[in-house]
Amino acid sequence: MSDSDPTTDFPSSPPKLYAYAIANDPKATPLMTLFQLLLVAIIQGLTEFLPVSSSGHLILLPTLTGGPDQGLAIDVAVHVGTLLAVVLYFRSEVAEATIGLGRLLRGKMDTPGARLAALLILATIPVLVVGLTFKLLGIDEMLRSVAVIGWTMLLFGIVLYWADRTGRSDRDTGDWDVKGAVWMGLAQALALIPGTSRSGITITAARKLGYDRASAATLSMLMSIPTILASGALLSLDVIGQADAQLARDASIAAGFAFVAALLALFLMMRLLRSVNFTPYVIYRILLGAALLVYAYS
Repeated sequence: MSDSDPTTDFPSSPPKLYAYAIANDPKATPLMTLFQLLLVAIIQGLTEFLPVSSSGHLILLPTLTGGPDQGLAIDVAVHVGTLLAVVLYFRSEVAEATIGLGRLLRGKMDTPGARLAALLILATIPVLVVGLTFKLLGIDEMLRSVAVIGWTMLLFGIVLYWADRTGRSDRDTGDWDVKGAVWMGLAQALALIPGTSRSGITITAARKLGYDRASAATLSMLMSIPTILASGALLSLDVIGQADAQLARDASIAAGFAFVAALLALFLMMRLLRSVNFTPYVIYRILLGAALLVYAYS
């Protein structure tokens, strides 16, 4: 019989990959098994674009399984994987916005692509400001609790249901304007509270502004690109100089699996929105939120 690893509560026999529990600590012990690493990557990939909160699930994972925290390096890797997935899925819109950004930098906003780039930048400003403030004040760490995630899962799930049921559907992506970018950008900043869900809260705002379900999801996904880029860059600053060959291998595996899972989630959600509303995600959020609150207060 194989011994158990007291640091992970997992059997010591599974092959270990050397993802560090604390990526910015050079003395950190290699803890994650292959199973744990793949679980982190797949959960991140599946939940990043569904309105159920990827950050909430990743914070809960070590808490509920007894496994190690995946560390900053793996966080960066799964962000890269999900970023590549959304860029590939919305490649035509991304190409249009990228070309438009070039025109915008030359002081021209005379094309739909330039307008899209400008609106994406505008929508990203609130989350950058609030995110940096949270990090400098240490607020982000204070919010990483099961109780917080339980409440935000539950409450913002109900808000999503309300917005989806009462929102009009007379606007599409071509109608996105400054008002829409500002309100969706402010909503996106709320997603810095774990359990809120970046995609969930931005879709909620878009539905209440009158965008149809597919357009609300598309705008939310496009808004994720600069946000994930900024988040990944910020996390990268904390892990520069700590990587080695084993950690690089772990990160590559995590990024690859997160990419596949995220692409699958995007494909399924966008297909389902043609005939299904957001109620299934709301039910999941309410059930999970209620269970987490029972767990937190018991």
